[in-house]
Amino acid sequence: MPTRSTPAAKAPKRRTADIAYDAVETMLSTLELEPGSPVNEADLAHRTGLGRTPVREALLRMISIGLIVQQPRRGLLVSNIDLGDHLDLIQTRRVLEDLIAKCSARRASAMQRKEIVRCAEKMMKAAERGNLHEFMRGDQELDLVNHSACHNKSAVKSVIPLVVQCRRFWYAYQHEGDIIEGARAHMELAEGIATGDEAAAATGANRLLDYLEAFARRVIDR
Repeated sequence: MPTRSTPAAKAPKRRTADIAYDAVETMLSTLELEPGSPVNEADLAHRTGLGRTPVREALLRMISIGLIVQQPRRGLLVSNIDLGDHLDLIQTRRVLEDLIAKCSARRASAMQRKEIVRCAEKMMKAAERGNLHEFMRGDQELDLVNHSACHNKSAVKSVIPLVVQCRRFWYAYQHEGDIIEGARAHMELAEGIATGDEAAAATGANRLLDYLEAFARRVIDR
């Protein structure tokens, strides 16, 4: 007796507050919102095309993880990039990315494995063209899939502010970096996850953090 095919499950609809968070995070990562600059809720609602309520929720999340700071009489400000703490930040991120990569290699669905590779390929093509904005967009897309695929909420919650701080640092000093090298590191991570090889995925994650650490040291030691 033939079996009835099951329709593919649709991806859950994203909350407006999550969409607002991603939009503001992009502004922070690309320095459209510069370190130390004031943050205006109404202005962000206008710029994102979203309501003030989801933007307010996104800003509260950013305050809780230190991306936005609240100061008496000055209101909300974008946090500064701290060169002195950046290498410690990378060391912490390395541990978390290793864990997330292994979890994704073990737990990702077939569709997520394909999507992670697609994002890495997008980064490679953007890097070869020298298109920084497309490269960063692919990086964000890869992170979203990877974080969903790992099914480790505590690790993801801990790593997100570190990822954004690394993006801001990278954007601020991009002339010191080689985006083709960065794209290759992401591809190694993606292929490790896609094959389900936890050791290969962890190697890719560590290669990525090696790249970010070497990049940071060039900036700090110059």
